Amino acid sequence: MFARIRSDIQTVFDNDPAARGTFEVIFTYSGLHAIWAHRIAHWFYRKHMYTIARMISQFSRFMTGIEIHPGAQIGQRFFIDHGMGIVIGETCEIGDDVLMYHAVTLGGTGKEKGKRHPTIGNNVVISAGAKVVGSFTVGDNSRIGANSVVLSEVPANSTVVGIPGKIVKRNGVRIDRLDHSNNIDPLMDLFRQMQKQIDELKEQLEQQGEKQVQPKIEHGGKS
Repeated sequence: MFARIRSDIQTVFDNDPAARGTFEVIFTYSGLHAIWAHRIAHWFYRKHMYTIARMISQFSRFMTGIEIHPGAQIGQRFFIDHGMGIVIGETCEIGDDVLMYHAVTLGGTGKEKGKRHPTIGNNVVISAGAKVVGSFTVGDNSRIGANSVVLSEVPANSTVVGIPGKIVKRNGVRIDRLDHSNNIDPLMDLFRQMQKQIDELKEQLEQQGEKQVQPKIEHGGKS
């Protein structure tokens, strides 16, 4: 247990250049407090003492602004930088050496049962404000950009940005944003379909207007 605590403290020093001393880290880092509280809550959760587990997680949420469901599984050397506004769901799984910034959500998409939250691989960075929603995997060594909304699988060694999230780099190679086989934007696709329908309706109305005007012209010419 003490080795794990020392590892947690060292993780703070490894990831935050603003950390000045052990005393400061232990007593002022809310992300560290949230992780420690989660370990206690998770122990009760595994013993099926769900109410006690939730009470601990809610107290931790009140004190730190970080909500981690006691059912979530978290690996080693997990570092939360700043942390306010983070939400981690019940069936979420987080690997080792993950770095997460404030206002991140690892959530579900509805009221479905079973696995409904994402699985985060090892050595993943999730930047501030990102939303990773659904039961899929974010591969090892991937990066999620700030304020991105990720709704589908992310391969290992990828960088994802945007709303909805798009892979812009994989294995160190930049991916062309215009490659629609890799980057399908459902919102833009919907707009294109709507514009196509509007153009077709406009063309039909113009054709009907021309048909109505033509007989009047012919009738006027005979008189």
